[in-house]
Amino acid sequence: MIPRTYLFVPGNRPGRFAKALSAGADRVVLDLEDAVAATDKAGARQQVADWLITLDPAEVSRLVVRINDAHSECHSQDLDWLKGRGLCAVMLSKCESVGQVQAVKACLAPGAEVLALVETAKGVLAAPELAASGAVSRLVFGSLDFMLDLDLPGPGSAVDMAAFSLVLVSRAGGLASPVAGVTAALHDEQVQSDWAHARSLGFGAKLCIHPMQVAAVHKALVPDADQLAWARRVVSAWQGQADAGALQVDGHMVDRPVLLRAQRILASSGQTQ
Repeated sequence: MIPRTYLFVPGNRPGRFAKALSAGADRVVLDLEDAVAATDKAGARQQVADWLITLDPAEVSRLVVRINDAHSECHSQDLDWLKGRGLCAVMLSKCESVGQVQAVKACLAPGAEVLALVETAKGVLAAPELAASGAVSRLVFGSLDFMLDLDLPGPGSAVDMAAFSLVLVSRAGGLASPVAGVTAALHDEQVQSDWAHARSLGFGAKLCIHPMQVAAVHKALVPDADQLAWARRVVSAWQGQADAGALQVDGHMVDRPVLLRAQRILASSGQTQ
């Protein structure tokens, strides 16, 4: 299954590592960047390394390590640290070029993934090349840092424009739909509202900063009873008139794209009809 939630945990808080892994997120992001002070970077690397060797391959496969950006003083140390760790995925902060991604991949085992965290104007403009490069497994939108980079007062059309551009280039490049940025608020209503907006733009996953947010996102992904009932009616009607190019359900025309939408809704709930 394509990951839907990525839960951050600070790389210098080893007491939280196992709790994060058991919190239900599809992926856990061990953060060596923003969550760790500059004076604690080396210690965080060591604490992450010590934990990694205690895990089995299935647990390691659920982990992502976020490293510092290519312009950071810590970046070269992060790259050296990555070698031989057996990581399956790394998230590159403030990614702005394919060359930066390739430098990360050179430190990883064959088959390991790099997620490009796009957080700047340069990153958004580089996104088409990143998505088409074959070096990136998925694009991630760092919306808060993007607003800071452009000195935007808050969410709005400028952020949505950048966000949707990542959706388009991901689709064109054959990547999974991108990962939406974090929600600072912890209460379910805001998380689900932000996630609904991200879904409306075409995002397929979300960054989370607390286990409560993971549960809220997963809950929002479950089709409600009305959606499931509609999808079953569409699929049933289509099966009854398999040769029809289009038909009516609930007073609305249904053609093949609508059928595929109904089938996706059922599949997302583990149903086929």
